[in-house]
Amino acid sequence: MTLEQLRIFLEVANREHVTRASEALNLTQSAVSAAISALEARHAVVLFNRVGRRIELTEAGRLFVPEARAVLERALSAEHMLADLGGSATGILRVHASQTVASYWLPSRLVSYHERFPRVDVRLTVGNTQSAAEAVLSGAAEMAVVEGDVFLPGLRRRKVAEDRLVLVVGRRHPWADGRKILSSDLLETNWIMREKGSGTRSAFEAQLTNLGIEPQSLSVVLEMPSNEAAMAAVEAGLAATVLSSRAASSHSFSGRLQIADFAMPLRQFSALYHGERHVTRALRAMLDLLDEAADGAE
Repeated sequence: MTLEQLRIFLEVANREHVTRASEALNLTQSAVSAAISALEARHAVVLFNRVGRRIELTEAGRLFVPEARAVLERALSAEHMLADLGGSATGILRVHASQTVASYWLPSRLVSYHERFPRVDVRLTVGNTQSAAEAVLSGAAEMAVVEGDVFLPGLRRRKVAEDRLVLVVGRRHPWADGRKILSSDLLETNWIMREKGSGTRSAFEAQLTNLGIEPQSLSVVLEMPSNEAAMAAVEAGLAATVLSSRAASSHSFSGRLQIADFAMPLRQFSALYHGERHVTRALRAMLDLLDEAADGAE
């Protein structure tokens, strides 16, 4: 079994299509088919069912996917370590970030990083706080930058910026007139919320708990997978939402949304990395750059 065979297997498993996999790998279809056949013959197992002109994973194939992925992750980690021992920051740095961070805070830092370390290939994946943290735990990412508090065994965390949440409504909402909003008022409107796992939602629910309000008691009419979707839904109706002030500012300045008069907490943007894995030069350089951003926090 070779790393190349594992790489081919995972690409075919992901696409369940030999032709598309071969195009993605820049290999011939015959080379891809031969690699899969060699794996199956060597270990006397069928990894794919051939159904007409298409293929699909067998149960054995599905079970093998996470094992193959883990082997490739370890091989990549070893490659990073060897490259790191060779000198300056180079190689691939996989960064996962929550949506607010990735959309409104991180891009300018990534530009600065690329200018300083052009030999590092930074690969950014956007999700939510939970998925980003889990990517670091699993080894799918060297670093995550997330909003809110994250405390998971094995992860190290450092503050890189502060962010304030705001309560946002559309122009037709009764709270758009500037009145002061009381805690008890929060139960009197419908809500558009980010999905579970979002740092924004977690921070707001923590504030509700501190105010003595059960998060489940809010009338949540929609859950949205992004800040932009939440803002569009609030703008169109009579519900409220909670967002980063960074996300809401451009819309509120244009008059499309209104920031309601309700005190919301500060929260932290944090960089996460695994405390038991090798910290490469590329990762160390990114952490140092984000430390600089924290020193000059907005």
